[in-house]
Amino acid sequence: MGDSTESQALIKVPVSELTLGMFVCAVDNHGKVAIANAGRIRGQEAITKLVKNGIKHVWVNAQRSSDCCGLKKKTITPPRPSAEKLVPSRDLQQTQAKKILGEAKHLIRKVLSETFEGKAIEVAPFEALADNMIEAVLLDADALKCVSALRSKDAYLLEHSVNVAFLLVTFGKYLKLERETLRQMAIGGILHDIGKIKVDNEVLHKPGKLTQEEFEHIKLHQVYALEIMAETQGLSQTSKDVCLMHHEKLDGKGYPRGLKDEQLPLHGRMSCIVDIFDALTATRCYKEAMSPAAAFKILLSLTPFHLDQGLVYEFIRCIGIYPVGSLVMLSDGRIGIVWESTGRDALHPVVKCFYSLKHKRYIDVTMVDLLKVDLNIDRGVSPSSLEIDPTPFY
Repeated sequence: MGDSTESQALIKVPVSELTLGMFVCAVDNHGKVAIANAGRIRGQEAITKLVKNGIKHVWVNAQRSSDCCGLKKKTITPPRPSAEKLVPSRDLQQTQAKKILGEAKHLIRKVLSETFEGKAIEVAPFEALADNMIEAVLLDADALKCVSALRSKDAYLLEHSVNVAFLLVTFGKYLKLERETLRQMAIGGILHDIGKIKVDNEVLHKPGKLTQEEFEHIKLHQVYALEIMAETQGLSQTSKDVCLMHHEKLDGKGYPRGLKDEQLPLHGRMSCIVDIFDALTATRCYKEAMSPAAAFKILLSLTPFHLDQGLVYEFIRCIGIYPVGSLVMLSDGRIGIVWESTGRDALHPVVKCFYSLKHKRYIDVTMVDLLKVDLNIDRGVSPSSLEIDPTPFY
């Protein structure tokens, strides 16, 4: 379920009131939202099937339903021309963000396949992708943050690579680094796990704890990365550093080179922080996603011997206590997605509420501006702790 326009077009309808032509986006299956049955109702058998499955309510999109259904559709008034530079709507930015992230995953998948076959990496496509990513962050970082928060444990390597690049650009922008540096960091972030293509798949995706021998095998991905980087023409030193330093530690006990202190430049230290944070907040085959707040605690526990303490604090300030795209519980018991934070303090974002923890059920989607109501964020939460699926509401 998209942002404002699409969300406002969603109506919760009892199955008994469904008619032909209505466009069903999701079903409320005993308190859990499922989107597998999304589509227009074309026959009575579809309604009968919902009834047999015990479905009481569904979410219908009025804008995408047939006119004969009688649902009131939202009239979209074109904006008036302005002498000022027009800023694209959040809807448009969400669509663009999804396109960028989709292109990024497609490119990484292609390069992983070619690298596995022994082909050299071409840098030019990554440069274009990095430029698009920077433009998106500069124009509306919130949209890209929301889209990147959608994770799948089955596509971890692809999504992790894209997210590390995006987080490096976001962090670099916060630290006021030059645009060319952001560009080269993004390229390095996209390629930072390229060596894993040569790691044994069973070890890489093992659901249980790794043995010491298996862990040593995983560490070889950085040795493979060294070889791949050496054969890649046109890759900047900054991009190589991001790729080859994200497992180094300030005390020299990291790998592959055991670099320490001043041997690790700023962008190398940043890559260590970003890589760990994204890994902690992602769902993996062997663990559930951690809340950003819990991940921040772990980052701080790794200072000052592993991570740069000053940079970790700067990263937390950059991302925010409640990052856009993360789940929070408000003081009235509603659960929602942190939707907008640009130009606001960390405690008063706009939250897209969709679930009531108090009543244990999904509710009508509501945008709550914490600057305008007498509510506050009680705490950050992870989807696994609530046993709900927020995916349809992004």
